[in-house]
Amino acid sequence: MQAGLNLPHQASSIFVGNRRSFKRQASFLRGRSNLNPTVTRWPSSKKISISASLTKEFKPVDSLQSQIAGLDKLLGNSTNRSVHDQQQQKQQQQQQSVGNSRNNPRNNYKRFLEALNLTGMWSERVKQAVEENLMSPKQLQRLLSPSQKYSPRNILGSRWQEYHGSNDWAGLLDPLDENLRREIVRYGEFIQAAYVAFHDDPAMPTDQAPLPHHVPLPDRSYTVTKSLYATSSVGLPGWVDSVAPDLGWMTQRSSWIGYVAVCDDQKEIQRMGRRDIVIALRGTSTCLEWAENVRDLLVSVDDNSDESQPSEQSQERLQAKVECGFWNLYKTKGAHTPSLSESITQEVRRLMKLYKGEALSITITGHSLGAALSVLAADEIKKSIPNAPPTAVFTFGGPRVGNRGFANRIKSNGVKVLRIVNSQDMITRVPGMFVNESLDHKLREEVKASTVLNILDNNMPWAYAHVGSELRLDSKMSPYLKPNADVACCHDLEAYLHLVDGFLAPHCPFRADAKRSLFKLLHEQGANVKKLYTSKASSLLKLSLERSNSNMGLGSPLSSYPSCLPSPSAY
Repeated sequence: MQAGLNLPHQASSIFVGNRRSFKRQASFLRGRSNLNPTVTRWPSSKKISISASLTKEFKPVDSLQSQIAGLDKLLGNSTNRSVHDQQQQKQQQQQQSVGNSRNNPRNNYKRFLEALNLTGMWSERVKQAVEENLMSPKQLQRLLSPSQKYSPRNILGSRWQEYHGSNDWAGLLDPLDENLRREIVRYGEFIQAAYVAFHDDPAMPTDQAPLPHHVPLPDRSYTVTKSLYATSSVGLPGWVDSVAPDLGWMTQRSSWIGYVAVCDDQKEIQRMGRRDIVIALRGTSTCLEWAENVRDLLVSVDDNSDESQPSEQSQERLQAKVECGFWNLYKTKGAHTPSLSESITQEVRRLMKLYKGEALSITITGHSLGAALSVLAADEIKKSIPNAPPTAVFTFGGPRVGNRGFANRIKSNGVKVLRIVNSQDMITRVPGMFVNESLDHKLREEVKASTVLNILDNNMPWAYAHVGSELRLDSKMSPYLKPNADVACCHDLEAYLHLVDGFLAPHCPFRADAKRSLFKLLHEQGANVKKLYTSKASSLLKLSLERSNSNMGLGSPLSSYPSCLPSPSAY
């Protein structure tokens, strides 16, 4: 601490005016004092002797800097004591304050030390310095840039199967491998493109087949080959459309939900080590999709009862079941569109035939409802298409899809699933009962307990279980988001990509060199971003706009406000 701290006049009088009282009360000192190390502690049975320096006339501390250093040691040691010791010390101080006079110099001196609260002041200054360092103008300008800055793409080569989940991403999640982080963010942006394409043209024709959607792909090395549609099995009365004719797309049964794209850039194929087929599916956006989401009873997906999966520790066979609403959206045909199931399997077969002889992979990615449909699509591809390429699923904020029997079936079919989960996202905990899945795994290791649990799974309508591996994030670890961010922010896709970009390992601080821009996050989730960042971001953005406008000869800063596509998953 700097030596510029001024002591109050009353405090200095304690040192000067009460020198004799300090000499008389030297016996109360215990051990070596951090403020005066020349005092020596002796056993209580012996007479206490004081060094020659104390027999002389007591003088005020010569150097204020040495005094503060002594106070630092004293307060530092007190902060390291246990909670029990601190409580006991507080009780002793209260008893002493009752028995002693308020004019006692020793009590006045202690009260003065407590009033300083140096350790608290230092911790606040350190915290403020860290915040200011994070908000350096150069870094803030980079984070507020509308154009995204990505981590470098390394050559995956022979390791592409490992990054595609051949070993269930063992050794790549803790800590998070930088190449895997880049791939996860890239697949998340494929989903964002699906959101943007849908909200750009959400309406569906009622009398003819729809035209293919234009999809603004973030990766130009991919080409869209197929538009995908999902159809609800339920409908709304006709009078609903007459009440709100401009929002007819909210009540339509069939809606554009995603696309199939294939990598056709040779350099990117060489970098990845194979030709990648991507299937991207958006989340819930229409009223009827919400209606299907809440139909959470489990239904069987086995055409033949002999295909039920036996448990590893029990002979009781588990029937594979999935949520009724998800299954209906996946299997229902529209008036002029095939079912989502039929569209995906037909396009995969076509691409496999087109690129026969090449190394292929299928990557299915989805957010929220799209995450559930991605798991269903991967299961059907591996089950119905012979010699299907390696299939991996990357989901963001996905709910539970089926029961334990369905999870076992996914695993036995060789489908690799990586679920990216925010601990604060409630959607990842539904549907079904709130259960501790780690405890469930331990109980199933015993034969008797596993048999009972399997019987319950086959007969209970809400016995859900997650599938695959998990990458668990926490929005509270972000230095930019408020700890009490609302439910919409915790489930937002852009917030997920922000957390992935800053994730290092569980219980580790946010990555200091995170490269993803905060522009879209501030634009859509400004109410959930800390005020420190929003205020400085606004002033910095206004200054940069004024400079650009002055150079271009424009009058108003708002006239050149950079255009930004809204965070699609915020709808």
